[in-house]
Amino acid sequence: MEQFQVGDLTFQLDYSKPLYEQIINQFRIDIAQGHIQLGTRMLSVRDLAKGLKVNPNTVMRAYQELERDNLFETRRGHGTFVTSSQQKVEELQHYLATQAVDSFITSIKSIGITKESAITLIEEADWK
Repeated sequence: MEQFQVGDLTFQLDYSKPLYEQIINQFRIDIAQGHIQLGTRMLSVRDLAKGLKVNPNTVMRAYQELERDNLFETRRGHGTFVTSSQQKVEELQHYLATQAVDSFITSIKSIGITKESAITLIEEADWK
């Protein structure tokens, strides 16, 4: 795993996994957490690729996927921007939360914890 700081963005890349998926996931998390503001102009594909030391096609694929998800908007001649839609961000937060809950349930079931015990654990957890 290698960490890269590109502008205000921090990426941790694991070269044993598809890089474009990791780039997509990092952008999703940063947008959902508000680390990247709505309407922010993103780095060019070339600049991000150079900063991450990856092929520009890798970044292009990530940008295209984020555009298909309506999280990025490409404005010809102006660049790529994060969506300005708060609704899209809320949908993203719901999607990421659902993924986390599904993963948690799978893990907790695999060690024999009941639903009731899991709920108790969640209620007792430190949410700070």
